[in-house]
Amino acid sequence: MDEDINGLRARISQMQPVRAVGRVQSVDGTIIWVRGLAEHACIGDRLRLMHGSNVLGGEVLRIRDDLVAMLPDEVPDGVSKGDRVAVLGPPTLAPCDSWIGRVVDAYGRPLDGAPLGPGERRRPFRASPPPAAARRRLGARLGTGLAVFDTLLPIVQGQRVGLFAGSGVGKSRLLAQLAQGMDADVVVLALVGERGREVLDFVTTVLGPEGMARSVVVAATSDRSPLERRRCPLAAMTIAEHFRDQGKHVLYLADSITRFAEAHREVAIASGELPALRGHPPSVAHQIMRLAERAGPGLQGSGDITAVFSVLVAGSDMDEPVADILRGVLDGHVVLDRQIAERGRFPAIDLLRSVSRSLPEAANDHENELIQKVRSLLGAYARSETMVRAGLYREGEDPILDQAMKVWPDLDGFLAEKSLNGAAGAFQKLELILRRSTVAPPRRPQQGRPVARAR
Repeated sequence: MDEDINGLRARISQMQPVRAVGRVQSVDGTIIWVRGLAEHACIGDRLRLMHGSNVLGGEVLRIRDDLVAMLPDEVPDGVSKGDRVAVLGPPTLAPCDSWIGRVVDAYGRPLDGAPLGPGERRRPFRASPPPAAARRRLGARLGTGLAVFDTLLPIVQGQRVGLFAGSGVGKSRLLAQLAQGMDADVVVLALVGERGREVLDFVTTVLGPEGMARSVVVAATSDRSPLERRRCPLAAMTIAEHFRDQGKHVLYLADSITRFAEAHREVAIASGELPALRGHPPSVAHQIMRLAERAGPGLQGSGDITAVFSVLVAGSDMDEPVADILRGVLDGHVVLDRQIAERGRFPAIDLLRSVSRSLPEAANDHENELIQKVRSLLGAYARSETMVRAGLYREGEDPILDQAMKVWPDLDGFLAEKSLNGAAGAFQKLELILRRSTVAPPRRPQQGRPVARAR
């Protein structure tokens, strides 16, 4: 009740009795030119166009002479010359603790049918990251509920990880497992450009009541405007910062940065920016890096934001612009492989192409030795797999490959296991697997009578 009253007071205190109003001058494709607002509007301000009883929202993209270019949230059907346009000011968001367990859109409006009140403090969508020299170091290793992340690819508090995968390889399923099992006080998910039917299925079935009990889901489905889809991960990061400033550890999951970049491309081209990076505008790099930098360790006295950003890579092309930009600013990347998924192993993580930059600090000397041993054996098997399957290799020619062939089925199964006893239990099992592979098989006793040797 107190939160509702405080939110209502904050909303009343921020009401503007007077707004600047202009008129539609012309409509050029998806751009609406408005006269009379050039001295009152700023780039990025929200606008509201009124055509009879219909209301159309939008954003300021360009200001030229006495004209303002407005990119509307919807198709400008029915808009006519002379329609009134009001300036609403810069977009803000007012997160609140009561948002936990709720599904909202990129503007903080509820999508689950129940009323939702704002918080007392309004935050900008594009906040600055914490000062680089004042941020804390990465924290302790986090439990994830998955053996591969508890051992070979550790995630520590405040780390930023990229999840690179093609469509249908199990990316959303892995994100849901992390949302359910990773150690965190609050989970904030950004679902960008998802199909409408998948949002409810993700919330109720994949994430489930247990996952939603500590989560805030921000969704902008594929039918929404590029402005809203671009704002979705920004809104989720703003909500994560609200809980981080309370001293909480926040897990931020974004699915996906590729759709965020595609939405920004639509907006940037409409504003006059030319594509340069395989169809992406030059500003996409800054947009991605700025979003990533807002996550990570906080200042002294505040919490942290551990972030997992997913990227859709067509044909496993890790050098395409979005993947290349994001990989350069993160603290590790996880690659999902379609061939692994097709043979039924989930999560379909390609360990040899995945890296956690929290190592070696996130593990002790013995654990680092085990991790290096596993990578060495899996690398030896991967280099010779074709030869082994073709029957061209004879046992005994390479001791490392012999050991890799013995241990590969157990290690491959280990990468798909859940970690029931935490990192300690997962490392014990990993050590047991490696120990079994190095023990020589017992010699079988000879059958029948011994054969006499000639002297």
